[in-house]
Amino acid sequence: MGKVSIGLRGWRFDEEDVFGEDGAIRDLDQMPADTRHRIVRLSSLMGEPCNACWLIHGEENVEECNPGTIVYGEPLAEVLLCNEHESDFLYWFRELGGEAFAGSADLQDEFHEWFLDGGRAPEGYGGLDHVQRHPDDLSEDGHPTESEGIDEVERQLDEMADAEREALDVNLDDLDV
Repeated sequence: MGKVSIGLRGWRFDEEDVFGEDGAIRDLDQMPADTRHRIVRLSSLMGEPCNACWLIHGEENVEECNPGTIVYGEPLAEVLLCNEHESDFLYWFRELGGEAFAGSADLQDEFHEWFLDGGRAPEGYGGLDHVQRHPDDLSEDGHPTESEGIDEVERQLDEMADAEREALDVNLDDLDV
């Protein structure tokens, strides 16, 4: 088995950590802790606005924001971006030293500061070439639809008692679910 992105590009998971032999998503309590936390966080990021768009338009014009399609960074300090702004992040990360914040809780704040100060990728700066194994899972505008996997995670979270979530160390307040 290989690596797979679920719902949003960016965070990649070992297929065997997320899916059972039958291809169905595993129960959350059967996933490694880091995978579980990222999957739960993904469920709250789906449909949220791109961070860069939000920095431009603000809460008062959130309808002007593109939905995020890719996530970089660590849960709760992640950068959620649309296709249009991915190259800005990659330029900052690759060319301007953003990689120094990889794995750090400061990644989001540092990128946001740079972007708010007018930082942008030069015209024509290349992003990443992403290979879509299941392009039919995308809507016509190229944004991911709510995946069955994320829907399943949300169903599991809804059905879990507080004690079960606590035992799995899933704090819904931290994850914005």
